[in-house]
Amino acid sequence: MEQPKDPSVSGRGAQSAAVSTRFGLATREADGDWRDHMEALDGPPVKLRTTVTEERPRTILTFNQSPDIGFDRSINAYRGCEHGCVYCFARPTHAYHDLSPGLDFETKLFAKPDAAEILRATLAKPKYRPRPIAMGTNTDPYQPIEDRYRITRSVLEVCLDARHPVTITTKSDRVLRDLDILKVMAERHLVAVAISVTSLDARLSGKLEPRAVSPLKRLAALGKLSEADIPTHCMISPVIPAITDEYMEDIVSRAAALRVDSVGWIPLRLPHEVAPLFREWLSVHYPERGDKVMSIVRSIRGGKDNDPNFHTRFKPSGVWADLFRARFALACKRAGLGKAKFALDCTQFRRPAMGGQLRLL
Repeated sequence: MEQPKDPSVSGRGAQSAAVSTRFGLATREADGDWRDHMEALDGPPVKLRTTVTEERPRTILTFNQSPDIGFDRSINAYRGCEHGCVYCFARPTHAYHDLSPGLDFETKLFAKPDAAEILRATLAKPKYRPRPIAMGTNTDPYQPIEDRYRITRSVLEVCLDARHPVTITTKSDRVLRDLDILKVMAERHLVAVAISVTSLDARLSGKLEPRAVSPLKRLAALGKLSEADIPTHCMISPVIPAITDEYMEDIVSRAAALRVDSVGWIPLRLPHEVAPLFREWLSVHYPERGDKVMSIVRSIRGGKDNDPNFHTRFKPSGVWADLFRARFALACKRAGLGKAKFALDCTQFRRPAMGGQLRLL
């Protein structure tokens, strides 16, 4: 018997373009011209291709005063992310540029090749004062196009030269390609690395985050970082009720076996256009439990799809939230793992050498 055709968009997390109207951007209505009949005229659309546009920004550090996060500055070498995680809270940022938070976010990417030199010039300014720079806060610094651009590596080289502390968050084992730099930085208490593990099911990951490496490869990367004495953190993020929460205890156990320093969890967040994209994803991959998933999500977010407010957006409430907290706390207690306590050292900072030259020592 012929198998039913998979209705999902092959190899992508989002299932549609999900055009944003938040900023009053123009939306096109069907008027009967050739564009409304493209598929009939030209056949089915070709496979989606990833494109990269190079940007030349004037600044590279982004500062924030949020009371909810533990850093006040960050670097994002890329915009958009080919990993295609359907739940990614950064998707709405593409709407600022008249692009879709859906498929455009994972196919129309932007790279900042001059990031390292801009950072060098910033750190060299007399008034600059160091505090840890967070990398991977908006889009993944080790997504596939890092193979080509190596921007993340060049930024790390500048930070090592300046003795500037850095935190890295990724869901890719490409971070191991910079192990040589990370080892030296770790010896000087200048780096900590977090890798997010969403589930332990490769097939589920292939639907949730289609172009990210498998969960087992991420765990293996955590183990190799730990063996290299690099401070490591396993982030179970996001925890999706009735989809991924069943893996919470096993991830904690495996992380402990790999001797990671700490583990944490973050519940699913669905800001702006992410909510309808996620609902659409549920309708394609889990139609039988979509209502249950969203019911639990709303129950931990005060009856809404998302809570955007400071102080509460990372702190879900209600019975289900309490249950997840209790399960996580018990798993950590059994595994002997605690909260992240990475004491990165800002006292070694020295203004970087200019002219593109790195110090030998």
